[in-house]
Amino acid sequence: MSAHQWQFFRSGGFDQVRLDRVSDWQHLGELDQKLWAALACPTQGLELDSRTLAYLDADGDGRVRVPEVLEAVRWALSVLKRPEVLLEGEELPLDALDEQHEEGARLLASARGILASLGRAEAVLRVADTADLTRLFPPERPNGDGVVPPERAAEPEVRALLEDLLATLGGEPDRSGVPGVTQARLDTFLAEARAWVAWAEQGDAARQPFGADAEAFAAALEALRAKADDYFARCDLAAYDPRAAAALNGSDADLTALGGQLLGAEGEASLALPLARIEADRPLPLEAGLNPAWRAGVEALKPALSAVLGPRGELTRADWLQVKAALAPFIAWRTGEPATAVAALGLPRLRTLLEGDAGSALAALIAEDLACADSAAQTVSVDKLVRYQCQLRVLLNNFVNFRDFFARKGRAVFQNGTLFLDGRSFDLVVRVNDAARHSLLANLSRACLVYCDCVRKGAGDKLTVVAAVTAGQSGNLMVGRNGIYYDRAGQDWDATITRMVLNPISVAEAFFSPYQRIARMISEQANKLAASKDKATHDQAGAHVSHLTSHLGPEPKAPPAPPPFDVAKFAGIFAAIGLAVGAIGTALAAVVTGFLKLAWWQMPLALAGAVLTLSGPSMVMAWFKLRQRNLGPILDANGWAVNTVARINIPFGTALTSLAALPPGADRAMVDPYAERRARWPWVLLAAALLALGAGLSFRHRL
Repeated sequence: MSAHQWQFFRSGGFDQVRLDRVSDWQHLGELDQKLWAALACPTQGLELDSRTLAYLDADGDGRVRVPEVLEAVRWALSVLKRPEVLLEGEELPLDALDEQHEEGARLLASARGILASLGRAEAVLRVADTADLTRLFPPERPNGDGVVPPERAAEPEVRALLEDLLATLGGEPDRSGVPGVTQARLDTFLAEARAWVAWAEQGDAARQPFGADAEAFAAALEALRAKADDYFARCDLAAYDPRAAAALNGSDADLTALGGQLLGAEGEASLALPLARIEADRPLPLEAGLNPAWRAGVEALKPALSAVLGPRGELTRADWLQVKAALAPFIAWRTGEPATAVAALGLPRLRTLLEGDAGSALAALIAEDLACADSAAQTVSVDKLVRYQCQLRVLLNNFVNFRDFFARKGRAVFQNGTLFLDGRSFDLVVRVNDAARHSLLANLSRACLVYCDCVRKGAGDKLTVVAAVTAGQSGNLMVGRNGIYYDRAGQDWDATITRMVLNPISVAEAFFSPYQRIARMISEQANKLAASKDKATHDQAGAHVSHLTSHLGPEPKAPPAPPPFDVAKFAGIFAAIGLAVGAIGTALAAVVTGFLKLAWWQMPLALAGAVLTLSGPSMVMAWFKLRQRNLGPILDANGWAVNTVARINIPFGTALTSLAALPPGADRAMVDPYAERRARWPWVLLAAALLALGAGLSFRHRL
């Protein structure tokens, strides 16, 4: 049990701890986690500095959890001798750092160095002072991250090596923002360079006896290899069975098809035919008798054949095997080339790099940079402390409790902007990544939700938000309606409703909902009836037109005789209609008679009872759902771990949605020159009803 005296306030239907004192922060680790408002939150989609969230997310998993929050609070308190600066203000005074604490003393020295580099005399730091780390870590100076950019190399050879390495293998961003080289990247470059140079140096031996022509000879051999192998295989098959020669040379149908084509000098149409005429054990002719489509390939191979065999007019199988064996070492060497981008530098350049001292000099620069890791880390720690001083209390008041949300003095970190739509503005607006997935869980919040796709056409950006509708009515909200979304930076976005989760908004809306449904049903039935009558009229007019125009054509067929009139059938129909009308009339008469028998003071009660009978169930259901309206599922669907039931009751919900209202003291003209004229018949019906009611009461009094 903690001896600390905690203070709580109640809001949202649950007790929330107050964190207004330094002692509350110092004992935060002793607070039962069951009393925390949240146990985890995502690092994306929050209105909190992204670098602060990155510092908090120590394991880099994209979520901030309770242990990480406690560690951030513990570290910030440990390096300050005046920790009360964490509770307010946007500046970190240097005299608040604890010089007696080892890390606090290092942070103080680093902070003074930052102010000196900025040319500032005042002893305070702000977030803006450390916002641009590239200014605090210029590329010309070591910064402890083990990345060396070309700007840091004083020797031309080392700089040239850095540029070659970045051009071939790429680099990693230095703290200055400039791409540079790490020791691992340097080792990879040197290893790949050695492997490629070793391979390239074997090329002279592999090219023998062809020398510089080996590449061209190998290319010619590879282009003709499959076709020549096919030719000798066909000749072997013809030697095995002479009957196969005719089929192996190409069928009559193939040759007939060639006869119907426009043939060129290159003979592309005959590519599929053999290299030459197939006969048993026939050598391949190198002059006459070649397939025109392959003549150029044979000509390209002739120099290689002459280099191995001497001048030849034909090529036997043994000759072909000898040529392939002669070129096999070069082809094997060429296919064994290491796959590396450093080959683009060429053999002379790579030999120069490997034989020189540039590689060892660059390794020394990397080691020198890593030696500054501690001092550079202190600069980063100063940036972290400045951000914690400014924003750690904001996180706590949106994580340990939800004070910023329920106090309504500012905005919570999960409130990403304001949506203006349908004459209302909505303050509970949260960004979402997948509206369909989010709505499955957010539906449990029992709140009416609208999902909108927001686009800034000038910037080409797009995002999706969900807004809680907590006041007004949902009648005019529908998929496709447009509005304007303002983010926390004040930028405006075009918003369009793409999805809705319908839940009650107020008890008043629930009161009128049955009548709205009845009116909608009557309207739909009236529209259907009017449409059917219009269709019948249209069909009848069309039939008349067809009848009139039919006299201009051939003699029309006689229409079928109408069925005989069924007296019994229509008698039954009229009887049923009469019974229905009689039953309805009897029921109405009973209701009117019963109503007229009531005392005058009972009549309003009866009317009120009838109204409650119709609206009561909807109002009761809405009342229960409004009492269950909960913030938790809306945030949980976005990656939070809300640890309590954060109610959004009717008064608080009304504050989250603002309805359109005229400004105080505005001058309003009550006359609308284009207003529709009011019909008189409702007043006539009302007067007739009152007269009938009065007559009924008078008649009853006489009796």
